[in-house]
Amino acid sequence: MPVYSFLNDAVWIDTAAHEKGASMKNLTSNTETVVGGRRRCAAGKTAWLTLLALTMVWQVLLACSEQALPPVETVRAIRSFEVGDPAAGMKRRFSGVVEAADTSSISFEVPGNVQAVNVEVGEAITKGQVLAVLDDRTFRMSVEAARAAVGRAEVERNDAHSELDRLRKAAEINPGAVSQRSIDQAETQFNSTRKNLRYHNAQLDLARRDLERTVLKAPFDGVVATRLVDPFQQVALGEVLFDLYVEGAMEAAISVPESEIDWVRLGLPATIRFPAFRDQNYDGTVSEISRVAGGANAFPVRVIIDTDNPRIRPGITAEVTLLLDEGQDETAYLIPTGALLAGPDESSGFVFVFDPATSTIKQTAVTFDGVRASSVIVRSGLQTGDIIATAGVSFLRDGQKVILGSR
Repeated sequence: MPVYSFLNDAVWIDTAAHEKGASMKNLTSNTETVVGGRRRCAAGKTAWLTLLALTMVWQVLLACSEQALPPVETVRAIRSFEVGDPAAGMKRRFSGVVEAADTSSISFEVPGNVQAVNVEVGEAITKGQVLAVLDDRTFRMSVEAARAAVGRAEVERNDAHSELDRLRKAAEINPGAVSQRSIDQAETQFNSTRKNLRYHNAQLDLARRDLERTVLKAPFDGVVATRLVDPFQQVALGEVLFDLYVEGAMEAAISVPESEIDWVRLGLPATIRFPAFRDQNYDGTVSEISRVAGGANAFPVRVIIDTDNPRIRPGITAEVTLLLDEGQDETAYLIPTGALLAGPDESSGFVFVFDPATSTIKQTAVTFDGVRASSVIVRSGLQTGDIIATAGVSFLRDGQKVILGSR
């Protein structure tokens, strides 16, 4: 059976593979040569030399590729989460308003016409500073009238006392000249004038006090929050004219739904943020819990803000985060469900903990106890401050070098 072989420009035709004994002639000739029944066409030797050279070059290139440098490991970026949420309760955020912890609504203790108002809204005041003044002419006249009444009462008392002394002396000189009834009547009259004098003295004191109350003074150092009065305005007894507050001591007023109020307690820690400036969180403590629900069946709760930052002013919006106590184990933590790699059973698994010193991750065994919302409650294996991978954990391996990406 003929066998055809193509090599470059040489063509071989095996016509008699079984024949032997022939010798090769004219190896260098480009003409057809017959060797033992095999016919060769053109440039055989050149083809073999070309093949040999290509083979040697290929082997050299292959040897060089086997000595190439080892591949560089790719450092992967991971999405991370810092462990720090204890699973001892539910985190709830409530929107509220900042209010001054110490406030006072003040008014005149006497009615009258406002003669002057000396402060404006937002003005800082000191204790004893005059805020407003009433027209005091009527009150001065009341004082004068009361003083005159006291003078008349003093005269009446003195006259009654003189009459009583006269009758007593007459009875001593001549016992029969003055009856006992006359003496008793004189004593009654004297006692009556004494009481009348005390009454008018009291009236004089009241008139003087009312006169003093025509001047409204600040009860403490603070700031004017609101002003509800203008000059020449007629005001009634007890009508609120100013709202004052003590600068520095602030509270956040929030409303807690009836379904969660049982988990709120006095002294419960809180974290407070202010949308007006989100550069910092502030600590707080629950200071008041109302026992009566307000609107929408929510209970008013007040949280003391532990700072005297002057940027925190009454009326700005506050976001209060409370960790509502449910009596669970305080050593457990909440982590995202995406951070957990399946383990050998339903209550165990693995997470990858980042080591800042080596920039590697370590596969760490954990035990967990249920899921809350989008978080897993981990009972053991982690501690506060651990940084764990939260996405693509099935593609990670123990000891892998990584960099921290978004959180």
